[in-house]
Amino acid sequence: MSEGQAGFLSAAGWQRLAAVSAIALAAAGGAPARADGGEKGHAKNVIIMVPDGMGLADVTATRIYKHGLDGLLNFETLEHIGYQRTYSANSVITDSAPAASAWACGEKFNNGEICFHGDGRAFKPSILELARKQGKATALVATSTITHATPASFGAHVVNRNCENEIARQYIQVTGVDLLLGSGVDKFTSVKADACGTVGDLIPQAKAKGYAVAYDKAGLDAAVAAGGKKILGLFGNGGTVPEYLRTPATTEPHLPEMAAAALKVVEKNRSGFFLMVEGSQVDWANHAKDYPYQLGEMLAFDDAVKVVRDWIDADEDRRENTLLIVVADHDTGGFAINGPQTALLKAGEKVEAGWTTGNHTGVDTLIWSQGPGSKALTRAIDNTEIYGVMVKALGDAKDE
Repeated sequence: MSEGQAGFLSAAGWQRLAAVSAIALAAAGGAPARADGGEKGHAKNVIIMVPDGMGLADVTATRIYKHGLDGLLNFETLEHIGYQRTYSANSVITDSAPAASAWACGEKFNNGEICFHGDGRAFKPSILELARKQGKATALVATSTITHATPASFGAHVVNRNCENEIARQYIQVTGVDLLLGSGVDKFTSVKADACGTVGDLIPQAKAKGYAVAYDKAGLDAAVAAGGKKILGLFGNGGTVPEYLRTPATTEPHLPEMAAAALKVVEKNRSGFFLMVEGSQVDWANHAKDYPYQLGEMLAFDDAVKVVRDWIDADEDRRENTLLIVVADHDTGGFAINGPQTALLKAGEKVEAGWTTGNHTGVDTLIWSQGPGSKALTRAIDNTEIYGVMVKALGDAKDE
């Protein structure tokens, strides 16, 4: 298997990253937490949930469809709300790679870069790597390929977001993410080199490292029931089946089901966990200017938030020691509600809507949050500041 050149870190490079990791954690973590993780402001668990490409009008339209003009979506009931600037290092209009990398690594990156500076500058370790350094479980869940820009930003470092085979390799060989659920079979069994020159079948290596591999919901359920601590769930190639196109014959898990499975796996780690859950295809629906597609993905994402909220609310320790952040990386499409002008709507009815573009926009996006450290997100911030909030929340927790 070729490791490629662009975006590949040598063994020495990863040693340097480990050293930077220790420095970043010490600098941002503040005073050490108690052994039980109970110090105010520190979190045993950190969960970030991403409705990729979601703007405020998407929220309003989905709320109206689900509840009518009153009521709130699940993520709207979180304790705190703020908003973030989304621009990248080289553009007013970000793409998902630097947008998610800003959260994951706390720095501005150019469009296309995944927590890696193409000019050779050093970069910070990702929040997932810091969590793993503490002995926490780590998990990435998405409805895109699991090697797509947003999940990749937490578990890999490459100069080009199109290096998806290399991202898959780093997940298995370098970062060792415990649970990976999404699409992308072909990225882990590649026969053609990607932009970084990486090619090869990673499935045997994954199995040798203890991963249970699942290709449908039944396989995922079986892996979870078997008590596996490392699961690689790959459901198709280019993205899971959109919600509005699913039929009873669809064998892939829904996003809420993947979120539930992830929680069952990572909750077993007594040191806690880091979990990222992405509703990836909200973005794709807005690119396509397809309202039924958007609505289905938004509803599924909100249901996934309910799964997470229910898990948190089921236990006092979870409520006190879990930081939950819901935030879109950027807006896509400039989606707007244009009517109806002369009537009110009830639940189950759709708004009259349109888009200003088929691309991303540069507007700020909202942040909903609760748990240790979340009060810092109740204002206007830059997207890079979310990294510091998560790092500080992690503190220096030890096994209970």
